[in-house]
Amino acid sequence: MDDIYKSSDVNRAMRANLPIVALESTVITHGLPRPQNLQLARDMERAVREEGATAATVAFLDGQLHIGLNENELERLANEKEPHKVGPRDFATVIIEEACGGTTVAGTMLACKHAGIKVFATGGIGGVHRESSFDISADLQALATIPMIVVCAGAKAILDLPATLEYLETMNVPVVGYGTDDFPSFYSRESGLDVSAKLESPEEIVEFARAHWSAGLQSAVLVANPVPAGEAIPKSEMEPVIEKASKEAKEKGIHGQEVTPFLLQRINELTKGKSMRANLALLLNNAQLAARIARALRTSERRKAA
Repeated sequence: MDDIYKSSDVNRAMRANLPIVALESTVITHGLPRPQNLQLARDMERAVREEGATAATVAFLDGQLHIGLNENELERLANEKEPHKVGPRDFATVIIEEACGGTTVAGTMLACKHAGIKVFATGGIGGVHRESSFDISADLQALATIPMIVVCAGAKAILDLPATLEYLETMNVPVVGYGTDDFPSFYSRESGLDVSAKLESPEEIVEFARAHWSAGLQSAVLVANPVPAGEAIPKSEMEPVIEKASKEAKEKGIHGQEVTPFLLQRINELTKGKSMRANLALLLNNAQLAARIARALRTSERRKAA
């Protein structure tokens, strides 16, 4: 892509070969209500900086892809009235319309591919929907084809998690549990499903990723980082809530890109805000881990170049 704008912080970090962490922006435009969305965006960037890396929130403003936003741009994005939800298929639409929008996991990964950023933090990845096995997030294709390290709290719990993991296995995407053998399910630390590898440190994750790519594979390494224990909600408590919300979505005829925002909002209502607190905690936790991984990756690259 020719039309990419990098913030001064990101440009400086790239010139100095400093660690950078990409952050998606649909959580700002579609995931959280105002003013929590702007506060979360600031908190995630601060979490990355406090761990010694540069934060690069990715979004579209006036049809231009931005890698990194300044404070005014972040505030503008958080207050956009009708922002686009931008996956890879939507890039051309947003560019042609000179529109604004938040990038999904897949959209952010595509932006990172063009910008040369290798570490990305999000909340939970998309996957195979429970309502229809044909409804598969573009996130999975991006994970299968873009070589980078993606830190998440597992897949969103509203999804068909076994089918999502099967898809990732088929597409040769390793799922690394950070300090856990159990694939986390967003709000919960457990799902009863296995990860493909368990690693205990950012340095081990970087070594694993290097080995994966040196074997000739071009897929991402997905790092599943459980939600902090203090904010976690047991799977047994969440599952009836998710089933109720999913049933309501079907009854209302909600489908496509509207399903996830509806379910997340309804689940927050049903849990009286507990799911929102878990969501915010896991996002910050993932940003911190991604920054530590980005630092370890830069250290590894310098050693290799020496």
